[in-house]
Amino acid sequence: MKPLPTFDREMTVDEIMRRWPTTIRLFMRNRMLCIGCPIGVFHTVKDVCDAHDLDEELFSRELLAAMASDALVSGPSAFENADAR
Repeated sequence: MKPLPTFDREMTVDEIMRRWPTTIRLFMRNRMLCIGCPIGVFHTVKDVCDAHDLDEELFSRELLAAMASDALVSGPSAFENADAR
């Protein structure tokens, strides 16, 4: 059984979408312009929920559900090996 996904509250939405690509649909469904946004590398889930007037708790639950459905749920962070390059 796969471990339940979680995300650090300090993770940026850019990292979340890179690590769990299925979450992109959730951002799009909520009409969030985070995909490709240059500020996405700085904004956390709290930041984008505040900016888009969304309930952070509800959005986080939906985000976790999307993460759990991702085939890469246990995949590495897109940024884990950034220092090794």
